[in-house]
Amino acid sequence: MVSAGSAAESRFGKHWRDAALIGGLSLLVRALLVVWAKDRFPAADDGIFYHAVAQRIAQGLGYTWQWPDGTVTYAAHYPVGYPALLGLAYAGFGAHPVVGMAANALLGVVASLAAQRCVLRYGTRWQATSAGLLLALHPGLVFYTPALMTEGVTAELLVVAAWLGLRVGSGRGARLRLLALGLCLGGLTLLRPQLLLMAPVFGFFAFDPGQTRYFARFARGFAVTLLALCVCLPWTLRNCARMDRCVFVSANGGWNLLIGSAAGANGSWIPIEGETVPVECRNVFGEAEKDRCFGHAGWASIRRQPAAFLALLPRKLAVTFDYFGAPGHYLHTSNAAAFDDSDKLRLGVVETGVERLVLLAAIVQAVRAGWARRRRLLWAALPAAVCALSRAGWLGYLGFVATVALSGKGLLKQPLHALAASLVLTTAATHALFFGAGRYGFVCAGLLCLAAAASERFSSAVAPSAPPVVD
Repeated sequence: MVSAGSAAESRFGKHWRDAALIGGLSLLVRALLVVWAKDRFPAADDGIFYHAVAQRIAQGLGYTWQWPDGTVTYAAHYPVGYPALLGLAYAGFGAHPVVGMAANALLGVVASLAAQRCVLRYGTRWQATSAGLLLALHPGLVFYTPALMTEGVTAELLVVAAWLGLRVGSGRGARLRLLALGLCLGGLTLLRPQLLLMAPVFGFFAFDPGQTRYFARFARGFAVTLLALCVCLPWTLRNCARMDRCVFVSANGGWNLLIGSAAGANGSWIPIEGETVPVECRNVFGEAEKDRCFGHAGWASIRRQPAAFLALLPRKLAVTFDYFGAPGHYLHTSNAAAFDDSDKLRLGVVETGVERLVLLAAIVQAVRAGWARRRRLLWAALPAAVCALSRAGWLGYLGFVATVALSGKGLLKQPLHALAASLVLTTAATHALFFGAGRYGFVCAGLLCLAAAASERFSSAVAPSAPPVVD
């Protein structure tokens, strides 16, 4: 039997010169940026913590924290994935921020190649090249390379996960590829625990396009989720053994809930200290137990003032999607003399302009892919496109989700759009519950680039002259 996925596979090895050029350009741009940044930008923001923990991991001390009085405690406040990745790099090449920058750069190159290979399966050579170039030259992803932070790495690894998912198909080697996808998503969960919500979505779409075996799709979604959980299980068991209570990946969910629901909440980050610490939590000192206490206080605040909590939702989504701005903020915070306010503003304008155009292109491509339902799609796409070019960008992102969802069964032939829309939706839901920030929306940048480049009309993606592959 010849499947559409198998026919696409015959094209997969083509255009390797395009891939080499994209990879080379991505490497050159990021290498130049690392050379420029290595002595200028020390770790900043959460990167200070990641760098310190990675140093301890590289020394064989594990995810522990040394307090000013010399006391060492086991920790799990932030997810372990990124400091573990940095720690591995530091162990091999030295515990210096430039090593982390170089690791970020290499992941960016891999994502650029993965983007080209993803779209090549569903679009033309030009579309695939465009996707690769978008990842290679995206101003946000490029200028976030020096940041010892998780968001850029996460955005790029999600593109790699998309490539692995599209490679699963139904031919020979499908189980090994499904295993690779599950391992990748497990790693992403250790980077950002909320991405576990994406595991069943990736598994569901890890099929040949148009395949309507829904039970098999749901079974793959379950299998991929189970594999991702198995990757996290050793770390969860470590937390149960070493912390004051069991923690899945990180002990900051309660903090984040309280930040988004406390009496002084404004939709973005606020400090929980001094008088803002709930009375019942002030004498709780264990890291995991304090997070649990904060979580209970957050839910209690929501129950007391549900209307005030709901009124903050638009503000949370606005600060998450209207303006990402993570690269400029990090560079300015790290070294304001080397990257001043005017530099931050210029980068922010360029980054926002590119991201809004990417969103607009993704909306247009979603309509093209679901053209058979164009009337229904246009009701969502037209206002979404207007919002994408307006100040209320968050409505454009939600409009993109609605446009893709209205494709109905056509979604089975639009895996890239479905993955991008699902990521935007889960990101919106997560930060509507907790609190918003531009860097949290930034994780959607990579998959949105894929959606912007591919119209996903699979039948046109297979060259008539391509020899069939028999399963």
